[in-house]
Amino acid sequence: MDLTPRQIVVELDKYIVGQNEAKRSVAVAIRNRWRRQRVEKSMRREISPKNIMMIGPTGVGKTEIARRLATLTGAPFIKVEATKYTEVGYYGRDVESMVRELVENALAIVRSSEREKVRADAVNRANEQLVDLLLPPANFKDESNDDSDSPSDKKGTKTVRHERNRKKIRKMLEDGLMEDRLVSIVSETKAVPMVMSNLPGMDSMEIDFQEMFERIAPKSRTKRELTVKDAREFLIEQECDQLINKDKVQTVAVELAENLGIIFIDEIDKIVASERQHGADVSRQGVQRDLLPIVEGTTIQTKYGYIKTDHILFIAAGAFHRAKPSDLMPELQGRFPIRVELNDLKKEDFVRILTEPNSALTRQYQALMATENLELVFEPESIEMLAEYAFTTNQKMQNIGARRLYTIMELLLEELSFDAPDMQGGKIIINAEYVKKRIEKISKDEDLSKFIL
Repeated sequence: MDLTPRQIVVELDKYIVGQNEAKRSVAVAIRNRWRRQRVEKSMRREISPKNIMMIGPTGVGKTEIARRLATLTGAPFIKVEATKYTEVGYYGRDVESMVRELVENALAIVRSSEREKVRADAVNRANEQLVDLLLPPANFKDESNDDSDSPSDKKGTKTVRHERNRKKIRKMLEDGLMEDRLVSIVSETKAVPMVMSNLPGMDSMEIDFQEMFERIAPKSRTKRELTVKDAREFLIEQECDQLINKDKVQTVAVELAENLGIIFIDEIDKIVASERQHGADVSRQGVQRDLLPIVEGTTIQTKYGYIKTDHILFIAAGAFHRAKPSDLMPELQGRFPIRVELNDLKKEDFVRILTEPNSALTRQYQALMATENLELVFEPESIEMLAEYAFTTNQKMQNIGARRLYTIMELLLEELSFDAPDMQGGKIIINAEYVKKRIEKISKDEDLSKFIL
């Protein structure tokens, strides 16, 4: 991925409104990964990633920036919730498991890339298997009782005829004339081992158990009837697995995760302990202590080998309503040198969210209604009114950012969504009056709006 920071911001702008400072910081951090790969090796080891902490209320785009970034970069990426982890010795997940998840993600990327390289060969081999299934290889017996021709002549004639038939079937497969023909496929599966997850300190032992079970678990053979079309895809996947070098895939995946991996830690503010250090608060402080060496740089054992976390990019995010970033452990704060504050959404932002992004909610509902042959048209005044309702409701009650729009839009179009199949197509215009009729009463009733909006 060699996009410039400006190009990265342009791509993010297609899906996320505003928050330019956060976009720029993320874009520079991603570009620095590209730059690091191009400096000399001795200097490369010294360049550490500049981890980012995004601070802002819920629903302003923190998670969406991370999600879109994952799609954009194609690098190993995982999003985790800080609240899922506990200190070693407590019931919950070990923080090291996030690194193992990153390696699994990298493995999927590398495996997919390697499969594409061998896919052409896999297709040819799968097609040959399909020919065998449709016309099994010949097994001629000597017919010495018939004196009309010698057995060798008969065998040669039948071989020629058999090969001719195989060519015909092969040609029919290429032309797609046998896609609905049924064939019998035998698949092998291994028994899934029982995993002792969420037990204190058991994450690393779980790896050893999984490897042991994979080696000794018996294979079960299952015979299935599939169409040629489905069987081809199954056989291609099977052949791809056999053609790729698994050791190479694992080595490249670990290297990719080490050098280009990104871990997004959401709700990091939830692991800030209060002044009273007892119960869950002790565990929260412990999660910070366990997280520190991973962010600083350490070596983690995975089922695919050891992985160093020194050059993994960490992006943390939190609303920090009840705590401040300074309430985190000083050492952990220091590992997130770039701080970015995301702004609260204004009415103008809601208007842009409803209209500008490629996947704007208005466009989503237009696409959904189009499946019922209904043309949905949003007039500008209706967009303004929806944005006003979202903004004022957030001001009066808990501010949940852009997520407020999901509930408002669903409420606005609930009746239409129900009746759409019976309307036999047509054009529906969403104007200010339409919006006012369905939403104004509820938005003014604070007791009711707490539950609906």
